Order: sequence, then C-alpha cells, then structure tokens
Amino acid sequence: MIGGRKLLTNAHCVEHDTQVKVKRRGDDTKYVAKVLARGIDCDIALLSVESDDFWKDVEPLRFGRLPHLQDAVTVVGYPLGGDTISVTKGVVSRIEVTSYAHGSSDLLGIQIDAAINPGNSGGPAFNDQGECIGVAFQVYRSDEAENIGYVIPTTVVSHFLTDYERNGKYTGFPCLGVLLQKLENPALRTCLKVQSNEGILVRRVEPTADANNVLKEGDVIVSFDDVHVGCEGTVPFRSSERIAFRFLISQKFAGDTAELGIIREGTLMKAKVVLNPRVHLVPYHIDGGQPSYLIIAGLVFTPLSEPLIDEECEDSIGLKLLTKARYSLARFKGEQIVILSQVLANEVNIGYEDMSNQQVLKFNGARIKNIHHLAHLVDSCKDRYLCFEFEDNYIAVLEREESAAASSCILRDYGIPAERSSDLLKPYVDSVGDGDDQPLDREFGDSPVSNFEIGIDGLLWA
Repeated sequence: MIGGRKLLTNAHCVEHDTQVKVKRRGDDTKYVAKVLARGIDCDIALLSVESDDFWKDVEPLRFGRLPHLQDAVTVVGYPLGGDTISVTKGVVSRIEVTSYAHGSSDLLGIQIDAAINPGNSGGPAFNDQGECIGVAFQVYRSDEAENIGYVIPTTVVSHFLTDYERNGKYTGFPCLGVLLQKLENPALRTCLKVQSNEGILVRRVEPTADANNVLKEGDVIVSFDDVHVGCEGTVPFRSSERIAFRFLISQKFAGDTAELGIIREGTLMKAKVVLNPRVHLVPYHIDGGQPSYLIIAGLVFTPLSEPLIDEECEDSIGLKLLTKARYSLARFKGEQIVILSQVLANEVNIGYEDMSNQQVLKFNGARIKNIHHLAHLVDSCKDRYLCFEFEDNYIAVLEREESAAASSCILRDYGIPAERSSDLLKPYVDSVGDGDDQPLDREFGDSPVSNFEIGIDGLLWA
C-alpha cells in the first residue's frame, strides 16, 4: 500500500488476470482491484481499489534509501507452507545490475539471504527503521547455492511510478540499443587508438534505435553524460563502488537524451542520442495477454513470440525460427515474424493440413510486415486467388471466393467465435513504407539479441 489508494505487486502476479481481488490481513472480505499499469521489464504492477472500507485506517508504506551491504532486511509475504503471513530476516548480500527473469531485462537489484519462496512475490522488504527498501520478486535456485533471493529496489519502483504519473501509462525503461564489448585487453585498446584505460566497444547497433543514426560499429563509448565508463563496462557508484554501465541508462526515461563521449578512429567527439524502450522482433510477452491471430480458410496465422515458443516446445517450432528468435533484430518498428501456426482441416485447404509453424513471407507477391499488414492485404485483395509464399520456397494457393464461403463453416465446426483477434479489426496504418529496399531473406545476426542468451562475459546489450 503506497498511498493514493494504490497497491504495488509484481507484474508476473497479475500477468493473465481477468479479475484481481485483494484482502487485508485479519479481514475475510475480498475487494476487487483494478490493474492500472504493468511494468513487464521491471516486474512491477500498480493496482487501485475503489472501496472505502478497504482503505479504512490504512497507513501507506514509507520508502527508504538504497541499503548498503550487510544492512538488515525483513521480507513479508504469503509463501508456500501455510496460509498466514510469513516474516523472514536476513541481510543485504549484493547490490548490482541484475537480470530480471520475467522481463528479460537488466536493472538494479538487491540480493539478500532472507528466504524468498513462491508466494513472497510482490511482498515488501523492510529495513530496521520499518521503511520499505523494495519488493521481493525472484529467487536463484541451484544445487550449488542457497539463500539467494532478489528484491526490486525503491529506485526502480520510483522510476516506474514516475513514468506512470508523467505519461498516464507505463512506457518502460529505455535502452541505448547497442551490443557492447569490454576493452580490458591493452592490445585491443591500442588497436582502437584508445589512450586511457576506459571505454567499451560498439559491436552492433539495433536498426530501430536512435543510436543507429549516431553510432557506428567500431566506436568506443568513453563517457555517458560526462560519467566516465571503464574498460570493463562499469561506472562509479556511490562513494567507493562500481556498477554496470547499463545502470546509467536505467536512470533515464523513454524519450530522454543522453550525451555520449565516443572515440571514432582515434578522434574524441561528443554525440547526443535519444533513449527509447527496446524493440524486440520476437517479444518476450504479449501486450494485453491475448495473441493476435488471423484465420483464412482454416489457415491460422499469428506472430511468433516467446510464449508461443514455450507452448509449442522448441522441437515443434524448428531450428530456423528459433535461430531468428535468438539472433535477428527488427529492421523497422512494428515488424513481426508471421507464421502459419496450424491448419484447421477442411475441403477448401486439402493438401495443406499438415503445415504448421512456418513463416509466411509474401502474400500475392507483397512482402508481409506484420500480422495486421497481412490482414489488410487479404481484406483488400480482389484477385481470384490468395497466394501465400512461405520460407523454404513452399507455396499455398486458395480460391478467394471459395475461401470466404468456407470460413464461417470452419469457425462453426471448430467452435471459434471470430476469424481474427479484436486488434485486427482496427484500420491498418502503414507507418514503415514499403520496405522494398530491405532484403527479403533475413540474415541471422552474429550474436544473441538478449543478455540472457549471451554466453561470453565480455559482451552485453545496453
């Protein structure tokens, strides 16, 4: 309870909600709560409760400062093992940029040795003064380690709340959109004409990032808003600590500008870049929780996403699509990998029944940009035939009028209420041009698109 009739919890606790109910300790009445915002990247959700009875005699939590190592911490929640409230105590073990499993992101995190178990998620962590220093959200499980739990610090919570208050919605933590390599090797620094023991090397720039107009592969970033960046990819933190360079980026908001000091071919220069949330070609989560889909004569099309990969299992998805998901970047905002997920068998689609999880590249000769674009192309088609071109040179052709006549029968037979998801009912707006200057066959990148996939310690996305 943070005041203003609002509550905080973890985003993963309300990810697929249809109705959220909350109750106070010692009260058997459940109250309906409304989810105001979800921060997938920071695993925080903001809720509100309208009932006056729920807020009677409630005092909001007081947020405390970022703790130091060995500071005492108390975690409160309702973990497995019982129904009543649980209180566990420990100390702060580590404070650093941490991988947030739910959002596949990297933000400041507090590691503690107090027990955190399923059910603790979304519960507060307190210091000795009774101030809330963060929100419990995940635990590291391994046969080689124990008592490693993580808390979202109040700095991240405050960023989330400020973002929501500024914009009326949550827009997300920004990124620079570059793959960086540490410069710890002296010969590498000398080769790049870097005189001092600082800087990180730009190895790749996302096409959709503003940095793509500013940075080049081979540039060396030596400062961020006049804060010097070390050759191991860290910056000063508090009085005598160092922390990952990405921490500075996370202190900004989407749309903010940062000034970079870069060395390009031995010349030091300054450049300004706009920071925005990262664009994932294959999203880790689906906005709104409901996937987009389009059914044409029993052919079910949908965008490729990580939840779909998890549901179908990697073997069913196939190596080529998995490689694209792990190694390919979006070439423009709004781009999706559209796949034929399955075929609902009917006389009209004889011969295509066994097709599944194949990327569709073209419709009647036009390149497909995303699922909404495909729906627009089909709706505006006046040709006799609907021609779908898939990867691996496979083609599927349907007779347009025959397909339209069969659609209602197919939907009825399979108990499906609509031929498309509600988001595809909106008018299509083309904001990316025709894209004819882009190659159709995407080349796989030479590095993973997520820090979760990178196996080399010297590389990192920021």
